[in-house]
Amino acid sequence: MGLCCLIVDDNDHFLQAASQLLEREGIDVVGVASTGADALARYEELRPDIALVDIDLGGESGFDVAQRLLERRDGSRASVILISAYDESDFADLIDESPATAFLPKSELSARTIHQALGVA
Repeated sequence: MGLCCLIVDDNDHFLQAASQLLEREGIDVVGVASTGADALARYEELRPDIALVDIDLGGESGFDVAQRLLERRDGSRASVILISAYDESDFADLIDESPATAFLPKSELSARTIHQALGVA
């Protein structure tokens, strides 16, 4: 059984491109969201294994959204991976303080890097 994924990003083009890429590589993208409120609703509804959350959601902090998602996982194994077009060093302290499992640059997003971040073979 493959991973079920929710992608949270405020860029429609990225949502479409990332969804297509991950689906092609065997990750089931069960939904997308562009705001924190939408992400929380979709997360509750879909119960994905993983949520990819953009650090910069326009006027919202992806760090806050990640925190709220993880607070709602109700004992499930769901994980959050932070993503960004920015370099990891730009947010190193915030990433380290975040409860998210990992950080991935958008340019490196793939099924392989997600599995590596999760420690899945």
